[in-house]
Amino acid sequence: MTAVPPGVLPPDLVQPAYGVASLADVLPGAAAALGVAVDRGGLPADPLGLTDALAGARRVAVLLVDGLGAHLLRAHAHLAPVLAALAGPAGDLAAPCPSTTPVSLVTLGTGVPPGGHGVLGFVTAVPGEDRLLNHVQWADDPDPRDWQTRPTVFEQSAAAGLPVTAVAPYAYAGSGLTTAAYRGAGYSGTVSAGDLAAGILRSLAATPTGLVYGYTPELDLTGHVRGVDSDSWRMQLALVDRVVEQVVGGLPDDAALLVTADHGMLDVPRATRVDVDDEPALLDGVALLAGEPRARYVHTVPGASGDVLDAWRGVLGDRAWVTGREEAVASGVFGAVGEGLAARIGDVVALARGPWAITASATEPGPSRLAAYHGSLTEAEVAIPLLLARGRALG
Repeated sequence: MTAVPPGVLPPDLVQPAYGVASLADVLPGAAAALGVAVDRGGLPADPLGLTDALAGARRVAVLLVDGLGAHLLRAHAHLAPVLAALAGPAGDLAAPCPSTTPVSLVTLGTGVPPGGHGVLGFVTAVPGEDRLLNHVQWADDPDPRDWQTRPTVFEQSAAAGLPVTAVAPYAYAGSGLTTAAYRGAGYSGTVSAGDLAAGILRSLAATPTGLVYGYTPELDLTGHVRGVDSDSWRMQLALVDRVVEQVVGGLPDDAALLVTADHGMLDVPRATRVDVDDEPALLDGVALLAGEPRARYVHTVPGASGDVLDAWRGVLGDRAWVTGREEAVASGVFGAVGEGLAARIGDVVALARGPWAITASATEPGPSRLAAYHGSLTEAEVAIPLLLARGRALG
């Protein structure tokens, strides 16, 4: 890997194509195909051409498989023959930055890039409060409707008279992240993979027209704990394929299914980890360490941002793209960042390159022990599939 000028995204990291071919474009396109015009803050209504791809469909389901990167799917196509046989109406899409679940789910749900909705990391600082917010452990503090004020695609669709349903694990009902990403949709809680397939089909059958969203987290969890190069991950992928087969087999004649993901992931060997708790220079002048191992936000004490930036660049070298907040925002990786939202991004941003991760074994023991990660902007993390199945009446 080669060094790059400050503020310039390295060539081995991918600029998400917001408004062209990104996860943010999926639900607005599906809604457009069902006759709903979504306000995307100036982004095109349907850059993926889903209105044509879904022509004739009166009911559309969008299934998001957490962790199903496009590269992983292609490398294991023999284990997922149903997924591998589905059409790709728009090629690979890009996950947002950071390429991590809460950012991606709210990007999908709102149809705008992270800079527009404000859920800008797995863990971010709450500006002015000297504390961190973990978006997957979020209940109601801060209030999700205040933290994420952008109307969702579900809210806009429901206001236009289109029935909308989210089918996802019952444990996530009413969480801050669910409210931020899916509000406006009726929530149908699931307890298993079979229940997810049945719930999607039941929701499609319940109305003559509608938009149904489904979510399954187990592939991502298996990858994190066991690694993507494990029998456990491969067997879980085969189970995901079976769920998709069940949904495809039960689609109403006038319905369509879109399958996508929130990010890919990659195994990170112990030898390619930098532990901040073993590198005192990385913690000097640091007030809060946020983000996650492949996408770090470093919030500094007043007046220390320049020194902290220099220290992180000096220690990490070409193992990460290390830049200041202003340069990261100007690069466009978050899309246009709304007023008052930039402070949720660290004074220093570090996105891992290659197979590296920036762990914190003392303060984050659980995450530091995982086998696989995502969050940065390598192809393996950013490239996600968009696959299509159409009911029998749609050809």
